[in-house]
Amino acid sequence: MKVISRRISIALLALISVLSFTSCSAASSDLQAAGEVLANTEEGASGAEIKTSVHSAVNFDHELMPYEPKKDHYNFYFTYKTVHPWWDAVALGMEDAQRQFLDKGITVTYEYLAPESASAEDQTKRLLAAEEAGDYDVIGVDVADEAIISPILDKMSDDGVKVMTFSSSDAADGCKRIAYVGNTHNYEDGADLTEALCKKLNYQGKVAILVGSVGAPCHEDRAMGAKDTIAKYPDMEIVATEYDMDSVDLAYDLTLQILQDHPDLDGIICCNMSNPVGAARAITEKGSDAVIVGMDHDQEALHYLKDGVIYCLGVQDCYSIGFDTLQIAVMIADGNQPGELFDEKTDETTTVIYQEDAPIMLSLLYGDE
Repeated sequence: MKVISRRISIALLALISVLSFTSCSAASSDLQAAGEVLANTEEGASGAEIKTSVHSAVNFDHELMPYEPKKDHYNFYFTYKTVHPWWDAVALGMEDAQRQFLDKGITVTYEYLAPESASAEDQTKRLLAAEEAGDYDVIGVDVADEAIISPILDKMSDDGVKVMTFSSSDAADGCKRIAYVGNTHNYEDGADLTEALCKKLNYQGKVAILVGSVGAPCHEDRAMGAKDTIAKYPDMEIVATEYDMDSVDLAYDLTLQILQDHPDLDGIICCNMSNPVGAARAITEKGSDAVIVGMDHDQEALHYLKDGVIYCLGVQDCYSIGFDTLQIAVMIADGNQPGELFDEKTDETTTVIYQEDAPIMLSLLYGDE
């Protein structure tokens, strides 16, 4: 029987029903079937680009690395920025790895907890409480604010706690955490999305940036990539930079205010999964033709992409992040350090997808066209 110790069962069940995932094998079958459909189309270069994009962005086909764990039971603690569907998708990858370990006779239990809204102070309390409990082989964290959390991780490491980072945000350079699994190229993601926007606007116009959570490394890095890209083009101007705290509703309100202040706005750069949705709702409501670029695979965002309201989305491979986090946590628990078995930073992919990619993404992820 599968054994888990977490408090997000209801959220995951809701996500699973939304995504129409009955099992990992079913998702893999859907992916394979979609690939066969694409392989049989005659769309020339465009079709090849769709196939490459979709297969890079959604990869449910994983197998554990050929490593023999030293124990038959492991217990982990993972905490992340905030309760949100993005991290539920990461959790699905963890569950897949957990099932595969169980098939080998190894039980992996884990807590997977986060606050309702991003808070470095809350995350600090959770980390210290997990350390004090002393029940966990490894403690993992998706860093909410590198300036606040990195020293906490250093102290935990000095205390003998095996600490790793995962998901979208690593700790500060030089932090004593053992390894990181996730996106190592958030700055480049922000730059790539912004470059696509600039090209779409013929390298001229007024744009706004919706960042996300204050101090969150991934959001701040993407925003910096966006700002540096805009700075290359003398006819491009950033007229507003706002923090929506990973809230769709706040992103919506902020976009409405930006449109009121700048009715001639040409584009919006969105640095997390929530704000493309909020921005698109506001743009649609006001009838603006501002071009939106943003992050990830929210179902509503994919519909806006399909309808042309959103121009492109950078989709991270959340499933792989979760899967690799769990199997590397096992290796860390056994006393292994980065080297031959795993890298200090396991880099997961981000794929920029466009309007023509949206239908198959909706089908693969949500059973929705």
